[in-house]
Amino acid sequence: MPGLQRMDPMSSLSNVAELPITDRRELVEYLASGNKPPSEWRIGTEHEKFGFRTDDFRPPTFDGDRGIEALLEGLVRFGWEPVKEHGRTIALSREGANVSLEPAGQLELSGAPLLTIHDTCRETNTHLSEVKTVAQELGLGFLGVGFQPKWRRDEMPWMPKGRYKIMREYMPKRGDLGLDMMTRTCTVQVNLDFASEADMIKKFRVSLALQPIATALFADSPFTEGKPNGFLSYRSHIWTDTDPDRTGMLDFVFEDGFGFERYTDYLLDVPMYFVYRNGEYLDASGKSFRKFMDGKLDIAPGSLPTLRDWSDHMTTAFPEVRLKKYLEMRGADSGPWNRICALPAFWVGLLYDDASLDAAWDLMKDYTREERHALRDGVPRHALKLPARMGNTQATVRELAIEALKISAAGLARRDRRNKSGVDERVFLDPLIESAEAGQTPAERKLALYEGPWAGNIDRVFSEFQY
Repeated sequence: MPGLQRMDPMSSLSNVAELPITDRRELVEYLASGNKPPSEWRIGTEHEKFGFRTDDFRPPTFDGDRGIEALLEGLVRFGWEPVKEHGRTIALSREGANVSLEPAGQLELSGAPLLTIHDTCRETNTHLSEVKTVAQELGLGFLGVGFQPKWRRDEMPWMPKGRYKIMREYMPKRGDLGLDMMTRTCTVQVNLDFASEADMIKKFRVSLALQPIATALFADSPFTEGKPNGFLSYRSHIWTDTDPDRTGMLDFVFEDGFGFERYTDYLLDVPMYFVYRNGEYLDASGKSFRKFMDGKLDIAPGSLPTLRDWSDHMTTAFPEVRLKKYLEMRGADSGPWNRICALPAFWVGLLYDDASLDAAWDLMKDYTREERHALRDGVPRHALKLPARMGNTQATVRELAIEALKISAAGLARRDRRNKSGVDERVFLDPLIESAEAGQTPAERKLALYEGPWAGNIDRVFSEFQY
């Protein structure tokens, strides 16, 4: 199918030919090869979720009769092909999609490149139904929230994957919360295409400027170890203390001269994690991809990188919006089924319609660097209630969100992609519109339940919000 090349940002090897890189220009051309005419634009949706044992709510280990590997092998009955590492099933693939594991066993669906949000919702619903069927047989359940609400970091299991061992050892050298990012967070994201370098630049700037709005609308991680943590999106806060070399708002995206070359230079300056050779991950943490291109990587002396190495390296940068051969929107907490569908609807409405793209840029184009960072830094704690500016008027993120939702809805109306009942894609924005109009995030609703009917018992989140 034309459109997005799918790959799991933390879990799977990139399906790229083993072609040696001999010139920086090849790296730029690799990004530029993502240019596609609008007729070939697709929608790739990814979401992660926490597994738990239904008797004690503990996260399942990889091994055992009720483990994550048993779940993956149980899903094979639905036509999934197992992906092995050292003889163990660590992922599944089927028709352009894959199911993979985050470091603590968070289960991720990386969806196929699809034409409409209706298609994405059908794919998501099918996946969750399949997972629930197998999970019930194993005494497991799954929960979609942004941060593990109950268990400590040291109580989370680790999946037996080579790249995660390297990252686990390197993360604490760069920030205090990197291991929490790996083991205790879940997200939903959408990957979207661009037509040209100019189109990519405009979409990158709009999506980066508006990413805090999405974070606010999807804020759903208010608990840590069974108690309120003072944040509405603690998952978003965690990225501020993970690794400054590979996270953040990428201010250079808004500068004159930004394009594929500038992003390539950024990636070349992101320290490496690993090199994959002969079926093994070699620890390259902190080393330079530029030296690798000169054949001077000490762990693989004389070896030159391939396009596969470059593609894998691209997945180890974690900015708020990430460029590959498509753009990834990375700002949202995971959530229930209808919010998995709402995220691609929000961004498709903004970015896949020229009038909406222009209107969205008008909303944010005069924001200064300081204002963009104030949004990014304030939203994890305050979400929709954070003060913000609309034009010359002082407002809140809630008002910005309502305006962005209006722009998105207009874009989806002009797309006019309808299901068999004649309903267009705007229907998927309903949960976001309701939340914005009420001024209440999913996190605040869970906090109200915690303080009220749950009487401070965090276990209720598993039983009442499981898929």
